[in-house]
Amino acid sequence: MSALRLPARAVDAAIEAYQRRISPRKGYECAHRVAHGGDSCSAAVRGEVARRGVVRAVVPSAVRFLACYRAVALLLPTQTSGVCCLGPIPIPFSFGGRR
Repeated sequence: MSALRLPARAVDAAIEAYQRRISPRKGYECAHRVAHGGDSCSAAVRGEVARRGVVRAVVPSAVRFLACYRAVALLLPTQTSGVCCLGPIPIPFSFGGRR
């Protein structure tokens, strides 16, 4: 990651801080990862920034956040909780346990 330009390094450092300090304590998992497996949104965006740079990673990141938001619909019938994560406003969700 040392080959990243300054803006990409700053974004990478911010995502890393989120992954290490906030994500483990928030009590939710990425809805996209819960529904589809693979990387969380934060890991996916971090990879996009590393590969493409900050500006070129904006659209793929927005597409990923939309897919994460849509993953909530897949999880509606199940008893699960998570968060559409790393967007400007994290969206926690919890479904299932209704009676």
